Amino acid sequence: MVSIEQIKQLREETGVAPTEIKKALTEANGDTEKAKELLRIWGQKVLNKKTTRDVKAGIIETYLHANAQTGVLLDIRCETDFVAKSPDFKSLAHEVCLQIVAMKPIYVKEEEIPEGFLDGETKIYTEQLKDSGKPENIVKQILEGKLKKYKDEVCLMSQTWIKDDTKNVKNLIEDTVAKVGENIEIKKFARFEI
Repeated sequence: MVSIEQIKQLREETGVAPTEIKKALTEANGDTEKAKELLRIWGQKVLNKKTTRDVKAGIIETYLHANAQTGVLLDIRCETDFVAKSPDFKSLAHEVCLQIVAMKPIYVKEEEIPEGFLDGETKIYTEQLKDSGKPENIVKQILEGKLKKYKDEVCLMSQTWIKDDTKNVKNLIEDTVAKVGENIEIKKFARFEI
């Protein structure tokens, strides 16, 4: 049996519509953990459909750190003005600005990294591993691991979220997409520091 308290609790935790929560709880026979997992799966299916839709609205969010020596301009988009004005969207924009100030990403996503830039990093890592005495296949795995770690550090979307190390920025955006029901995309950002 599904209780109102369970629906309220999951609503607070996930932000998903009560009707979807009730459906998930019913399917999970009242098990809240199973219901959360179902909501995640359903949300991912919806998210995959939404990411192909155009983002024509949005906001330019600004953030100036308390020391007045670090700031961010963020171009974040959604599908409608209605969502762009919503508290969830504005909160997401603010959180992303805080992430940019704290973690100093260079690119929004991995695809934006120029090949020449990655080639330079590959050469540096290869040189570091040259005299390690490790077998070729192990060196290759270490090199791939170092490159992945580097990409994760310089790309905003793959950075670990500063407020919850179990999520990255992409997950944070996906959670908001599930709440507001629209595609959300970070177009660009600029970070300034004195």
